[in-house]
Amino acid sequence: MFEWKKSAGKIYTLPVESIRPSPFQARTVFDEKELAGLAQSIRENGLLQPISVRKVEGGYELVAGERRLRACKLARMDTIPAILCDCGDQRTAALGLLENIQREDLNPFEQAQGLRDVIALWDCTQAEAAKRLGMAQPTLANKLRLLQLTTDQRQFVLDNGLTERHARAVLRLPENRRSEALITIAKRRMNARQTDLYIEQVLNAAAPGRHRISMVKDVRIFVNTIDHAIRLMTDNGVPATAHREERDGYIEYTVRIPTAAAQR
Repeated sequence: MFEWKKSAGKIYTLPVESIRPSPFQARTVFDEKELAGLAQSIRENGLLQPISVRKVEGGYELVAGERRLRACKLARMDTIPAILCDCGDQRTAALGLLENIQREDLNPFEQAQGLRDVIALWDCTQAEAAKRLGMAQPTLANKLRLLQLTTDQRQFVLDNGLTERHARAVLRLPENRRSEALITIAKRRMNARQTDLYIEQVLNAAAPGRHRISMVKDVRIFVNTIDHAIRLMTDNGVPATAHREERDGYIEYTVRIPTAAAQR
């Protein structure tokens, strides 16, 4: 069992019960099996990486290390090694978010919520936040768009193993079509590419004018093909004739091709 001692005033051994959770924690879901495994490792080897806390009235508040703190409680540890930080709300929120992003521990919606919280705390634009967080601004904007899904839709995405790309594709649809689309995507087990094509089909079907224009273009292709075939036959000595008439919403073709006997 490793033991931490105060080192240069930076690492302290603190009572576990004196540390309250961070109000800026973006993660809402914790894997119980992973926590149990981490707790067992801590029982056998101790906590190899201290958590980070800040001093608050009545004790300490977690800055980074939520999983480690929970695992230590699960392992029934009385004390925990901690680094004491001097940081305000903005810095605390940013540190907690960055820790989770770097460990890829957050699901896409938790990450998006954390990013929105940080932007609100910093009172800055998306471009400014992206620069401070080391992210591309379009990437940040795309992540924030995920919050346009309802709570139930977000949970459906997570429960059915869908990805951030699936969720972003569905956002192209009107709000009243998104839940139905998510169900279809999950039932058909579509990958990201298939989902993009499916969403495009749904959008095309919902745009009659757009669909009609496409159909007109297709009909012209067929008409031109028939005309070309007639010309090809006549150019090669076959006296074929064609009569085209449009009525009742249809194009009617009458094609006459003489048999070999008729050409003698």
